[in-house]
Amino acid sequence: MARETILVVDDEREILELLEYNLAKNGYKVVCVRTGEAALEKARSALPDLVVLDLMLPGVDGLEVCRLLKGDSRTAALPVVMLTARGEEADVVAGLELGADDYVTKPFSPRVLLARIKAVLRRRKELSRPDAALKAGDLAIDPGRHEVLIKGRPVELTHTEFKILHFLAGRKGWVFTRYQIVDGVQGQDAAVTDRSVDVHIVSLRRKLGACGERIQTVRGVGYRFKED
Repeated sequence: MARETILVVDDEREILELLEYNLAKNGYKVVCVRTGEAALEKARSALPDLVVLDLMLPGVDGLEVCRLLKGDSRTAALPVVMLTARGEEADVVAGLELGADDYVTKPFSPRVLLARIKAVLRRRKELSRPDAALKAGDLAIDPGRHEVLIKGRPVELTHTEFKILHFLAGRKGWVFTRYQIVDGVQGQDAAVTDRSVDVHIVSLRRKLGACGERIQTVRGVGYRFKED
């Protein structure tokens, strides 16, 4: 079975060496570059399985790299984990709104970063099966039947509420801004705006009862579905 390839982008040689050692030790193929321009070239030519991306890079910075990757049909689905010393709320929001799948701040634990990378890759594989039923405690979501059950009893949701719940529950632990949620549920006549997301979330929590507590508010960012 082919090893998954991780593209690591950082201008600090020590960080590159640390990540290359730890990722290779855990069975990944690692490609390291030190500039945004090189990251774009490698991502487009080799198409890795995931990118670990620093924000403060010489030339094209990490946010611009992420924007360009997500805006290119060839690399739009490429998972990006941002790794940076810029941990202010505004930086996190900017990264997530550009499509980053996770955001890890420096200084960091290699073990924690590895766990985050594994989680992102695992979830990406799960998302490749869009019709697979989801289960979280007493809550069951079946997209094929367009059905939500709590302890075996059906819950009546609007089409938009179902789409938001399925979007969040299919990506447990991930934090999404309101704009990302809108992007995730657009299509099939889903009437959603960023301002209405809060209203739908309130309604979802009410209808789901105790299970609604799994939909957590992340202050200053958006929402996430609590992991088991």
